[in-house]
Amino acid sequence: MVQFKAYGQAIIKTHLKIIKVVDGDGIFVINIFNKLEEEIRFLGIDAPEIRRSKKLQQDERETHLPGQLLLSLGHKSKTFLNTIAPVGTSVTIQMEKSNSIDSYGRTLAYVFLTDGTCLNEIMISEGFAKPFSKYYCRALAEYQQLSFSAKSH
Repeated sequence: MVQFKAYGQAIIKTHLKIIKVVDGDGIFVINIFNKLEEEIRFLGIDAPEIRRSKKLQQDERETHLPGQLLLSLGHKSKTFLNTIAPVGTSVTIQMEKSNSIDSYGRTLAYVFLTDGTCLNEIMISEGFAKPFSKYYCRALAEYQQLSFSAKSH
């Protein structure tokens, strides 16, 4: 049985399979029963970009790191996510009721593997993403602690 954390009022969707890894904090899933596809943006985390964009320019200003390095880190992040949750992986998502869609129409969610492991947490604790506060996330304080621990190792 998957052990979900109680992040307030939640919407849970099961019977999903990953059909595409977009980057280090985004995937496409398909519902195995009704075949509906959905783009998922991992709630509470931000991985480096994998292509030149306004977001990359913003990240360059904020981190004082060159875009080429950030793009390289973005590709490493995507590769890592693709290794631990490749296409075909079964997942369950948990959304916060008050904050389930981003400004691009993507579903914001915690993504869980069948063993209950939260991919959002893995990406931060392994250093492939950072906590992201643009959209409210009940797990933000926990993600900040995970990020601090990842940087300490």
